[in-house]
Amino acid sequence: MTEVTAFRRAPEPKSPVLRAVAGCLADGTPFYAPVGEVVTDGNLVVCHLCGEPKRSVTAHLRGHGWTKQQYCAAFGLEYGQSLEGSATRKLRSAAFTPRLLFEPAVRDGSAAGRARARSGSLSRDAATAARGRPLPEQRRRKAVSALAGVPRELIAAASAERAARQIAGTARRVAAANGYRSITDLVRARVAAGASLAAVSRDCGLHKDWLSRHLPALDPATAQWAAAEAARVRAAAADERWRGAVTRLGFADVRSYLRDRHAVRHLTVNQIAAEAGVSHHAAQSALRRHGISAELYAGRRHAAREREAAVAANVGFSSIAEYVARRRADGCTWTAMAAESGQPQTWLRRYSS
Repeated sequence: MTEVTAFRRAPEPKSPVLRAVAGCLADGTPFYAPVGEVVTDGNLVVCHLCGEPKRSVTAHLRGHGWTKQQYCAAFGLEYGQSLEGSATRKLRSAAFTPRLLFEPAVRDGSAAGRARARSGSLSRDAATAARGRPLPEQRRRKAVSALAGVPRELIAAASAERAARQIAGTARRVAAANGYRSITDLVRARVAAGASLAAVSRDCGLHKDWLSRHLPALDPATAQWAAAEAARVRAAAADERWRGAVTRLGFADVRSYLRDRHAVRHLTVNQIAAEAGVSHHAAQSALRRHGISAELYAGRRHAAREREAAVAANVGFSSIAEYVARRRADGCTWTAMAAESGQPQTWLRRYSS
């Protein structure tokens, strides 16, 4: 009997990977397709992990020990991204159609999904699930590509409109939470009671500068009124430091005292500060606060103006400048003018044009 030996045919070796390594993951795993992209020729999709083109990478991932969710997260793909070629998707769709018609479980599940999509709950649940999850590279590239064709002016306008809606919504929510009909009623009531905008913002759980930044856009009139009230309160608090000295010197308020000392008696800022017992900067601030222009060397300049007026009257002119111009036009020398006016030549020369 002839012995027949059966030979098992050895499996053909896999073809070597022809694609170059595109990079490595953080754990050192190499990949063969760009992150955030699906490389396909239509019917075949390239696997990132081995570089081989497959009809269905989703089914192929089991050989790598990966799930589709892990694969999409690692390579920056959207979770809804198909990893199958177009021919495979058509076959799956054709196989699913009769199941949708004849299998009650599939039919009921499809109806429930469509109902959730119509009601918007599906979108809301998807947004909740995606909250806090890093944006996939594939989605980021789509967003950048879509924005590239939109004019910058439209993007800026849309952003400004969205920010305005958010600010208005925050204002309504804060007002309602504190028992007011609007942010205007809230601000006017609190500021009239002596609170600052920063204090009102903090009491409402907002950043201390929130009302200062956004109230002018929400209600310009109330913003102006609040600013005027704040200025009045600050001025009253600053004037309180002057109260004792002003009363002791016989004045009813700080404004009348400053006007008398600086505009009438021509005391300097330092002299006023020394008399009232405050600093030089406090005296300057008080003059600005009450609308009185501070004049440097007020006493000297007042004496100089009085001297000029007296000399001009003695020589019969309205001003020294007019006197000098007239006499020089008549051919008088500086020596003759000095003798006539009784003033030094250097003083007279200051008024020559």
